[in-house]
Amino acid sequence: MSDPLKNRITGALANVGTQPLFTLKLDVRPLILVGETPSTYRRIGVVYGGRFEGERLSGTVLDGGSDWQSVRSDGSTLLDVRLNLQTDDGALIAVTYRGIRRGPADVIARIEKGEAVDPASYYFRINPMFETASDKYAWLNGILAVGLGHRFEDGPVYNLFELL
Repeated sequence: MSDPLKNRITGALANVGTQPLFTLKLDVRPLILVGETPSTYRRIGVVYGGRFEGERLSGTVLDGGSDWQSVRSDGSTLLDVRLNLQTDDGALIAVTYRGIRRGPADVIARIEKGEAVDPASYYFRINPMFETASDKYAWLNGILAVGLGHRFEDGPVYNLFELL
């Protein structure tokens, strides 16, 4: 017997397409360790700068963003991030994203110590959304994006892709 739903997932529904958006590098201060709360082990990264670069837009990350992290009992880290970007031509863009970083315990321990690890040795993904009043970049208000991340000692780097 054939699956009636499987037969409906064809054409545009069969694959996810993407288009490069930009690379984002965040400068993050040392984590604020709130500690074990009733719901999670909480830590907060304060974003004080950075840069983003792509074919359609580039600019700087403004001071004042934050990354509220929840470290789960399985060792994975959930991200809840708010950032403000300013394009090289002066437009302001608010960015929010959730994400997850997980992997083998030894790899995560090395990342936490600031050691270099192979990005393929762990999973680090985000789902950014954008908000801007700029007419030039208004198209950002209507897209969803995904990002692949890698953690360095001074902050993460993401390759962001627009979902088509």
